[in-house]
Amino acid sequence: MICAVAVAATAFVMLPSVLAAQAAPAAAPQSEPPRVQPLDRVVAVVDQRAILLSEVLEEVNVLRQQGQPMPNDSIGQHNLLMKVINDLIDNEVVVVVARQYKAEVSDEDVARQVDDQFNRVRGNFQGEPEFREAIRREGFGTPEDYRRTLREQAKRYRLQQLGYDSLRAHGRLSAPVQVTEAEVSAAFEASKDKLPRRPATVAFRQIVIPPRPSAAAKAVAQAKADSLLKEIQDGADFATVARRESMDPGSKDLGGDLGWARRGSGFVPEFERAIFSLPPGRLVVVETVFGYHVLRVDRVQPAEVKSRHVLITPKLDSTDVARARGLADSVLAKWRSGVAYDSLAALYHDPAEERTVLDGWAVDSLPEVYKSAVEGIAAREFTKPFEIPDARSGFPKYGILQITERSEGGDYTVADLRSRIRSQLVQEKQIRRMLDQLRREHYVRVLFGAAEPATKPAP
Repeated sequence: MICAVAVAATAFVMLPSVLAAQAAPAAAPQSEPPRVQPLDRVVAVVDQRAILLSEVLEEVNVLRQQGQPMPNDSIGQHNLLMKVINDLIDNEVVVVVARQYKAEVSDEDVARQVDDQFNRVRGNFQGEPEFREAIRREGFGTPEDYRRTLREQAKRYRLQQLGYDSLRAHGRLSAPVQVTEAEVSAAFEASKDKLPRRPATVAFRQIVIPPRPSAAAKAVAQAKADSLLKEIQDGADFATVARRESMDPGSKDLGGDLGWARRGSGFVPEFERAIFSLPPGRLVVVETVFGYHVLRVDRVQPAEVKSRHVLITPKLDSTDVARARGLADSVLAKWRSGVAYDSLAALYHDPAEERTVLDGWAVDSLPEVYKSAVEGIAAREFTKPFEIPDARSGFPKYGILQITERSEGGDYTVADLRSRIRSQLVQEKQIRRMLDQLRREHYVRVLFGAAEPATKPAP
């Protein structure tokens, strides 16, 4: 990611330790951390909290294990340590803010996260004795001491997240900042060698034509739905009937329960109109593109309804599929001849499917049937009708696409990423300004290297 925001929270302790790394042979200087005295001492203070040298070394060890080269010269080593110290100070002032906003994190809140991290580290060793020896070299008396450290670090990380959430909610991360075109270009140049290649993308609009049941099959399904309606009206339990008869895999095992829904929740228009017009308890049969629904609204509250249904889907056969394929050929011919897309989609498109993908989709991420269909098709051209598997019915639908845009893969340019880079730089500047302000609002003193004055008188 370009220009990642430099507000990384304190990471978990990693094994082996940075002190062990300092004993590495001189033949591998790039893997060595800065050579500092391994004696613990206070390197900075934020309000009442002391930041220790051991915490800094832990962070350096994490960077080393992530592959960041370690400087060999004393100036580079000092600068790296100062950067880590300042990052820890930034994290700590956010923790202070979180506590001022009464944020709390309990042991239970991080228990699963800590267990996962502890078990991952322990899994790197051949057995418990080797793990315990590594723990001892780290300076922990027992594995439980190590787990306790992980727990405290996880709680502080969560507090930092809550602190940022509170600052954002109080508008402290929304002040306008200026980002110049030169800054955008510089950020791109600094990161372009690390970027992956731009994938080939396509944008398209589509018409998906499903096989439609015959009139005879629809009549059989409607009769079945009517019989279930009467069974429920005569006293049968709705949920029991739904579990026995419904053809909706998403709600069958729930007794047909569809939960609470608002307008625009994704139901097809006929179904949505019905549930928002029925009084609670009324039973009806509603026809949609999916079939026949025995429908009941259970509860109503402002702007929401809770409903359940039994879906009976008409049976399809190979004749219906052949008819859909012929219709797809006819629709493609009309589309190519200039008939408006919106008119064709209103008449033939399956409302259960998306109509348009405008933002560009990576070709390699498309479902296989779409990937094959768009191969070699230029912008503004049409695909031939192709089969789209439908697990619900067991019979294929037929898709037709018009490619609206096509971009071949290659190296990213600054134009490709300008808006994303600008947005990220704005976020970085807003965070940096906010952190600098927090430093001025709280007592901060750096005791490592050249002494800096406290930013606020000590309480």
